[in-house]
Amino acid sequence: MSILSKLKALVTDPPPEYVFEISEAGIAWVRTAEPAAIHWRALPEGTLEVTPLKDNVLSPGQFAEAVAGLAARNGQRGLRRAALILPDFAARLAVLDFDTFPSDYEEQLALARFRVKRAVPFDIDSAVVACHAQPRAGAKKTDVTVAVVKNEVAAHYEAPFRAAGYHCGFVTVSALQALPLAPEQNLPADAPVIQAKLSGRVLAVSLLDGASPRMFRCVELPVLNEREVFDILIPTLAFAEDELGARPGALLLCGFPRAEEGGLEEWRRELKLPVYPVRSRLGAVTAHNAGLLGYLESLEER
Repeated sequence: MSILSKLKALVTDPPPEYVFEISEAGIAWVRTAEPAAIHWRALPEGTLEVTPLKDNVLSPGQFAEAVAGLAARNGQRGLRRAALILPDFAARLAVLDFDTFPSDYEEQLALARFRVKRAVPFDIDSAVVACHAQPRAGAKKTDVTVAVVKNEVAAHYEAPFRAAGYHCGFVTVSALQALPLAPEQNLPADAPVIQAKLSGRVLAVSLLDGASPRMFRCVELPVLNEREVFDILIPTLAFAEDELGARPGALLLCGFPRAEEGGLEEWRRELKLPVYPVRSRLGAVTAHNAGLLGYLESLEER
């Protein structure tokens, strides 16, 4: 199986025994049999540097030591099935629209690879590409979510897990897996929303039309402040209005502690729409575990 599986939750296979989410700060992990017992292992500063362009693992020994110490075997033998969630900036994500799209997955990959090759800052032939197609409701178009990761980036993240006895049969990206997280306030099920997820200086922005992704954008901010975030979000709102013919119903935030602790009114005034933090029934959502919690929420809905 390729390092990146299809970009959706497993449908027929049983869930993995473990889920790991990696960030520069550390590794959040959980046994799926105990979804509320989320663990955290901090990484020494400088162990990882997240970038789509080159190997992210600066200290392989420290990273491998951290992974090996995550979960005791307790008599288990053989490979342990796991889902691995990579940092947002380690990959390139895009939503492409097609008037027609083949049904054969290999043909889908070839077409997606051709469309994204000029949009990624590395050789597409040295990358893993995965895609997931969704017909657009009420239109004769298909929206295709595409993820692209350099081979060396993906392989060096996975290698210590394989060495520690895990089979990472599902590998994905944090911003994608965070999409099932719900806002603090109930919204109409089909309301278009924008989700903004901040991890360090990396901002990942998703536009959802009901359950269908219509746009992904992931940028590294030059400096970390609200003005820089607004400069990304305001054009995103304009794009959403052009695409959907209506203003999104809400902005959902993840990884913005100051805003989530009482600074939402400024965001609402600036952006002129409702703004809510995301939440999970399984634990407090942070920038370092949002993908893990969203993945667990998707398992709960199966």
